[in-house]
This record gives sequence, structure tokens and C-alpha cells, in this order.
Amino acid sequence: MAIQSIASILDACAETGTPFWRVLLQEEAAEQNMLDTDVFDKMDMLWQAMLDAADSYEPSRKSVSSLVGGDAEKITAHHAAGESLCGDYTAAVMAHAIAMGESNACMKRIVAAPTAGACGVIPAVLIPLYRDGTPRKTIIESLFVSGGVGEVIAARASIAGASGGCQAEIGAASAMAAAALVHTRSGSAAQICDAAAMALSNLLGLVCDPVAGLVEIPCVKRNVIGAMNAVSCADMALAGITNAIPLDEVIDAMGEVGAAMPPQFRETAKGGLAATPTGQAICRRLTAHDGAAADPAHT
Repeated sequence: MAIQSIASILDACAETGTPFWRVLLQEEAAEQNMLDTDVFDKMDMLWQAMLDAADSYEPSRKSVSSLVGGDAEKITAHHAAGESLCGDYTAAVMAHAIAMGESNACMKRIVAAPTAGACGVIPAVLIPLYRDGTPRKTIIESLFVSGGVGEVIAARASIAGASGGCQAEIGAASAMAAAALVHTRSGSAAQICDAAAMALSNLLGLVCDPVAGLVEIPCVKRNVIGAMNAVSCADMALAGITNAIPLDEVIDAMGEVGAAMPPQFRETAKGGLAATPTGQAICRRLTAHDGAAADPAHT
């Protein structure tokens, strides 16, 4: 996608009266030399893949490391028992965010949006709305909104934990999800940007510190944080709360913060939670197990 700034999207919206989502669709169609309808259908396929991933979640399945699996079902049961602090929507958001992260760890099919490690955030906030009656067309439109925000983040900063820390993955996903949510509630282009800017600002500086180098701890549960952050920021923007710093500048700041992060906080598993005594013990246990499996004397 050729769009390099949020400002250019807003300018196109203002100059032509084109909705935010359609600016992105038309840009993608022009770049790929495709019909608008074909681009829309392609996004619909991605949405269906998200729905399929949610439907294929297996609570009993554990990752190869056995570090994650089954936690989404615990949230669902907790809420069903009437013990949750959350309402129906937010409880569903939490459960879907964990389920997608666990499915990723279990090597099931997911949609990397924007990455596999952050795959739970966007579907988590949209699937409950869809199942509660939000039209499919509106959901697909919102995915163009989120995709546009993600493309600009990728162009101006990063969406990779290895280069920008987890702020570039969960942070970017949260901003994308917040933008999508505002669209589902017919928010303005300015509100879309305010929501995304607040979401990304809230997670600025988040490090990438996967225990044992696996996208499991704390990655899966950070999808919940990204999703819940997106919901709160979307509601703030829809309520008329604005963000003092424009989204493009927030993205640029995120890129600067990521570049300044020491290597141990950028997916190397050498800092943060990965470097704690327990994190190191988990790493040694998994390494020893892998070594034993590879040793003919242990087969």
C-alpha cells in the first residue's frame, strides 16, 4: 500500500467526502490493479478465516511446551458462572483474545493481524459484535480501517517485536482494533484516529520478552490487554475525547522508542520476564526436554 501517513488518508476523506475505509479499499485496488469488489471479497475471506479460527478453538489442546492452552475456556466458564467483573461483551473479548493466542501457540490456522503474536486482538473485539448482530459488511469495512492504520505503522515505524518491542505488535494491533471499533459505531475519521492514537500511546514502550523464546508467555495474555485497551480507547474517542498528539506523531514516537530499546527487550528472550529466575528455569526445562528427545538414548 502506497499510503505513508494517516494525514494523507484524512486529506483524501476531507477532499472527496470518501469514507476512511473506502480510501483504503480504493488505494489497495489501484495498487493491486484489482476491482474494488474483488478487494472487498479478499478482505471478506480474511474475516471468514478469523471466524473459522475462533470456531476451531480446542480448550483441551496444549502447546508443545505445555505452557499455554485452555485458559480461554476458563474465562468463559467464569463469566457463565456469574463471577466475572465484566459484562457479556468484554468477557467475550477476553476469551477470544486468549483463544486466538492459544491457537497460534498450538500451530493452528490464524490470521496474522498484524502479526501472529498479536493475532488475537482484532478478532477478539470484532467477533462478539458480529455475533451480536453487527452487519458483515460493516465488519469488513472496519478491517480496511484497521488495515490502513497498520500499514502506516509498518511504514513509519514497525510491526515486528524484533525491531520495535511488543509495542510494535500488541500496540499496533490495539491501535488497529480501536480504529476498527470506532468505524463499527459510525465514528468519524477524526475519532478513528483519536482512538488509534490513544491505544498506541497507552502501550508505548511495551517490551518484547518471550519466555524461552516462545510466543506464549506473556504474549498470549498481552492479546487481552491489547483488546481491552482498544475497547476503552474506542469508547473514549466515540464519547468525544480527543488525543493531543496526532496519530502520525504517535507512530513516529513509537518508532523512536523501539529503536532506542536495548536488544534484550526486542524478542531476544534475554530481558524482562524471560530473564527472571522462573523464566530462566522454564527455558532450562524446555531445553533439557528437547535435548532428551533428540538423544537416541532417550527415545
